[in-house]
This record gives sequence, structure tokens and C-alpha cells, in this order.
Amino acid sequence: MNSLLSSTDLAIVLGYLGIVLTLGVWVGRGQRSTVDYFLGGRSLPGWAVLLSIVATETSTVTFLSIPGFTFAAEGGDMRFLQITFGYIAGRILVVYLLLPLYFRGEPFTSYEVLERRFGATSRRATSLLFLVTRNLSDALRLFLTALALDQVVGVGLPGCIAGIGIVTIAYTFFGGVKSVIWNDCLQFLIYSIGAIVTLVVIVGQLPGGLDQLREFGEQHDKFRVLDFDISLVKPTMTFWAGLVGGLFLTAATHGTDQMMVQRYLAAKSQRAAGWALAVSGFMVCAQFALFLAIGMGLACFYQTFPPETLFTSADGDRVFAHFIVHHLGIGLTGLTLAAVFAAAMSTLSSSLNSSATALINDIYLPLRKQELGSEQLLRICRIATVCFGFLQIGIALVSNQIGASENTVSSVLKIAGFALGPVLGIYCLAVLAKRVQQPAALGGFVFGLGLLSTVALMTPLAWPWYAMVGAVSTFLFGLLLSFVFPQALGSRDSSESFPS
Repeated sequence: MNSLLSSTDLAIVLGYLGIVLTLGVWVGRGQRSTVDYFLGGRSLPGWAVLLSIVATETSTVTFLSIPGFTFAAEGGDMRFLQITFGYIAGRILVVYLLLPLYFRGEPFTSYEVLERRFGATSRRATSLLFLVTRNLSDALRLFLTALALDQVVGVGLPGCIAGIGIVTIAYTFFGGVKSVIWNDCLQFLIYSIGAIVTLVVIVGQLPGGLDQLREFGEQHDKFRVLDFDISLVKPTMTFWAGLVGGLFLTAATHGTDQMMVQRYLAAKSQRAAGWALAVSGFMVCAQFALFLAIGMGLACFYQTFPPETLFTSADGDRVFAHFIVHHLGIGLTGLTLAAVFAAAMSTLSSSLNSSATALINDIYLPLRKQELGSEQLLRICRIATVCFGFLQIGIALVSNQIGASENTVSSVLKIAGFALGPVLGIYCLAVLAKRVQQPAALGGFVFGLGLLSTVALMTPLAWPWYAMVGAVSTFLFGLLLSFVFPQALGSRDSSESFPS
């Protein structure tokens, strides 16, 4: 093994992994039911849910890939930050429009509310879409983390993928959602410290310090944040794509996606969950600003100290990892690599636990005729967690060509917008269109997926608009079907959108 890690750095990374595993086993002790395993007894404080929300969406893709937006020689600036404007607005919308639905009764998944409104088919269809797209996108995240690890430990990409995946499987298996959320809090602390320390080190190694970085940013227009271009196909972020597209995207990811909704359901109250969700948007905005500032610092650093092999526009995902390995120094390299692992495992563990929750509660139990005992059901839930872990490892092993032509964070967000836009459209039909029943809603869902597929394959529409296209087309076509074919589709007026 040709490792670039010092013994100190290796000890830091291994020590962090040991703490994660120990914490997972400790918080998972005494679990007796699926409510404990999947929802933490519905007792977690709002501040823990807040940090878990932020840590879950701050994957390695965010940590390593977002700095590439400002590092780029052409068009590299802070404009990607505009998408967080939509993130903030979308979360506030979810707090008032969708969050109350999840606190009526005691659901395990976000898709159970669709069954109450429409029927079992809607629940299963949206849950299956979640399972497919969630595991695909998170396999990409696992792959990117393995790329960073392979640069420093030299065991090969397959070994890195398997190592990260197995550690994550282990603590999620033992601790369930409590392990996931409390480890998220630890991981939030670790990767935040790692990012801040990295930026300080970059500035400290520049001959001119902060003044040089500021002059570099002004000279290359790196500080540009706003772009009011109304183009729908512009590859760089615009204000309108960020605000409108980001609103629909975050309303879908944080309003309908089981991975996020599961955190709200684990909170001790709706008020705690709503507070955590609303504040998380502002914290993500601050984080994105920090990661983009790191990218600007890396661009200035490598202009001052050019590497032996110059980076190209396609190397945006690898620049930060290169700096961590070659320029941070003993101790700090280990800390920052631990931060990379923290960012990765916070998302991957959430993915495994939420995928198992959806499979068991939306697919397996409704189709099973005989009831299971608590211990037997808990064992099946843990087996499902392991199976999804190895599924993501398998997908990651064959993912080295996915997203190779663009920034990886764009690939992941594109998948999210494509998958969750039509799902958001169904939820809007459920809440806003009392006339629409299941056949019309499913018809709209199929139409929305078909139209979005056509748009993605046949047009140059920029990815931030995908969620909006999917949601709006699903809503409008479902509404149209309910009016044009009211008898054939079984549409009828209902007194309330979500009967209790």
C-alpha cells in the first residue's frame, strides 16, 4: 500500500471512525421496536434535528465539489450561492404547507400521507421512485468520497468504496436513526472545523495573506454573486434559476423526500421540527459561502504555487482533495480527511436508514398478510439496512463514468430534481386540489415523469429548472384529467384534502 498519510494523520482518521462506531452502538442500545429504530422514539430535540438536516445534505459532494465552482478559470465565482435563496424560501413553504401533514397521526414515512389522501398505489409508486433515485445519487456520493481517500491511502478505488460503505453500514445497523442523527451532530462539528481550518491555512500560506486573496478575487471577478440573466439554459447559476428552481427543488427534497421527512418525524414536536427546518436554510447558505470561499482560495493558491501538472476545468472535484493531501501538513490532513468522511457518512447513513424505512413500511408490511413480532420486525429492518448499504457499494463500483463531464454536485442535484419534481406535484394535488383522486393524480405523475424525461434528453434546459417542470406539469395534468374525465377517473369532491 502506497500511503501518503503520516502515522499521526492515519491515527486521527482511524480514531474518528472508531468514535463513530462506538457512538452508533452506544445510542442504539435498548432498542426494541421500529419506532425506536426508525424514529428514535419521536423524542429528539430540535437543535439535534437542525444539525442533522444540515449535515445530511452536506455530503462529500458539497465538501469537495462546490469549491470547484469558484476554482474554475472561466466563470468561476460565487453565483452558485444564489440557489440557497430558493433553499431558504422553499423550506419556509414546506413548514407551512407540508409539515402539518406529517404530524397528523403517527406515520413512519412521508408517503403514508399520500395513501390517506389518494390510496395505496400512490404511496408505493412514490416510495419506489425514492428508493431508486436515492440509492443512485448516494452511490455517486460514496464514489466521490472514495476518490479522495484513494489519493492518500493508495489501496485502490474498490477498497476505498468498500471501506467507507462498511463502516457506515455498521453504525447505522446498530444504532438506527438515533445513531444517524447524533453522529450527524458530531459530523457537522468535524467537517465545519475542517473547512474553516482549511481556509485559514490557505490564506496563511499566501505571501500576501488575506489582501492577496481579496485582490485576486476582485481581479478575476470571483466575488460575483448575482446574475439576473433570464436564460433558462445558462449553465452557470442565475438569480431566477436559484430562487425559483431552488424553491421547487428544496420543496421537493425537504418536503417529500423520506430522508429528510424522517428527521421531522423523529423530532419531539411539530414546532421543533419546523424551527429546525426553517433555520437550516440559512445555515446551508453560510456553509455554501464557506465552501465557495475555499474554492477561491485554492484558485489563488495554485496560481501562486502552480502544481507540476496543471489542473483543468474537469478537475474541480479533485482540487480540494489534492490540497488536503499535499499542503495541509501533519495533523491537519488527518483532521480534514476526517471531515471528508464526516460529510460522506452523514448522508450515506441517512440514506440507508430512510431507504430501509420506506421499503419496510411502504412496500413490505402492506403486502404482508401476517403480522410480525417486534423483535422479528426489527431484525428484518436491520437486514434491509445492510442490503441497501451493499447495493450502494455495488453501484459506486461501476459509477466512475457517471458525472465525468460535469461537476459532480450538478449530477447529484440533477438526479434529485428529476426524481422529486413529479413527487412534489402529487403532494400539491393532494393539498391544493380537493377534486383530484388517485387515478388522475397518478396520470399526472406519469405525464410529469414523461415530460421531464423528454425535456432532460431533448432540450438544453438547465438542471435547476427540472424540479419545477416536473412539479408543475404533474399538477396541471392531474388537475386537467380530473375535470375532463371525472367519471372515468373516479374524481369526486371531498370535504378535506387529508381526512384524519
